[in-house]
Amino acid sequence: MKKLAAVLLAVVLACAAVACGGQTPESTASSAAPAASSQAADSAESPTAEEPTEAASQASSPAQEAAEGESNILIAYFTVPETDGVDTVAGASRVVVDGEVLGNNQYVAQLIQQQVGGDLFRIETVQEYPGSHEPLLEFAHNEAAEGARPELATQIENLDQYDTIFLGYPNWNADLPMPLYTFLESYDLSGKTIIPYTVHGGSGFAGTIGTIQELQPDATVVEDGLTISRNSVAEAEDDVTEWVAGLNLGQTVP
Repeated sequence: MKKLAAVLLAVVLACAAVACGGQTPESTASSAAPAASSQAADSAESPTAEEPTEAASQASSPAQEAAEGESNILIAYFTVPETDGVDTVAGASRVVVDGEVLGNNQYVAQLIQQQVGGDLFRIETVQEYPGSHEPLLEFAHNEAAEGARPELATQIENLDQYDTIFLGYPNWNADLPMPLYTFLESYDLSGKTIIPYTVHGGSGFAGTIGTIQELQPDATVVEDGLTISRNSVAEAEDDVTEWVAGLNLGQTVP
């Protein structure tokens, strides 16, 4: 009887040993699987040296450096995109790019930034301007007649950083828009280079460059600025590229 019990005990111990040995490989495989899955996910999401993602490519561009506060170029512009039913290709103060509605001067500012990098700065006012063509013309005419100085809603915080300032604006009544007067009277741009550009309905710069020189007598105002008809803004990319290249700023994007 004792021998039978001993034999049964030996069988039980042997089975237990086999069972424990069988669990070890399964347990190891389970713990390794999450690690392999995680590594695969990292490989799929991380950019490689040969094929950087778009974000990685932009990280070293002049435009990205400008966003980090390293540029000495500011592209300031004033724009009032009309919101009524005027044709967005010809005759309006806006242009549609990839389905996005941009103000004419905003679009040109972005084209300039593509060439030189720099920081974009939109000159905005506390008051809102009419979005329809005729009411906007009347509003602008009345502002000019009153010599208004609309309060600005945006401010340049690091003006000392910039040596070169592109200044974009529409030509209203053969003059600067009144918010440009506020802007130019609010900042001392002495020693800086101001490069004007305008989108117009037929008057070009009119006398606006001379006005900028009067308001900023100690700045260098480039007289060979860029004028673009509002009827041609959508096709202005080549003109902007050629003009910027002629400025010899030495900071064009490859």
